[in-house]
Amino acid sequence: MEANEAQELQEHAEHAEHEQTLRPVALTMTVLAVLVAVVTVLGHRAHTEAVLDQNKATDMWGEYQAQKTRSYNADLSINLMKVLPLADKDAAKKIVEDYRKHQAEWTEKTTEEFKEAKALETEVKQAEAHAVCFDLGEALLEIGLVITSVTLLTRKRAYWYLGMAFSLGGIVSALWALFLK
Repeated sequence: MEANEAQELQEHAEHAEHEQTLRPVALTMTVLAVLVAVVTVLGHRAHTEAVLDQNKATDMWGEYQAQKTRSYNADLSINLMKVLPLADKDAAKKIVEDYRKHQAEWTEKTTEEFKEAKALETEVKQAEAHAVCFDLGEALLEIGLVITSVTLLTRKRAYWYLGMAFSLGGIVSALWALFLK
């Protein structure tokens, strides 16, 4: 065996040893990539839920305003009938009674719609809070993945540990979003 061959074998052995020590880093990167994908999807769903809830709340506030406008218009009509000279006072009284019945219904509906709109706004805030936590988790996981990948270039474990610390923060943030009520 020649000296060059022995040196080459030694270099291959050292390279294989480095490969073995970097396997956990590569596995960590794979897991982090999967976690980034999952947290990204969850974040997108949370943002979509917030938008849909906001649309529902906006619709409910529109219904509320429509009921309030109807009630106000009925009140104006009642007041006009009281002050205008009318030919048929009995027909006017019947119309006023009908308006008052409608106003009672509208008052009840507006109270319900107000409560429902407020509840929907609370849901919007919750969905937005979930989305923010998922976004933070995604960002921290991505940072962790990038820092961990530096380990492959530098062969220094400090980057692996730092990347895992960022990733742990991302995991905690994503879990916080899942358990946030």
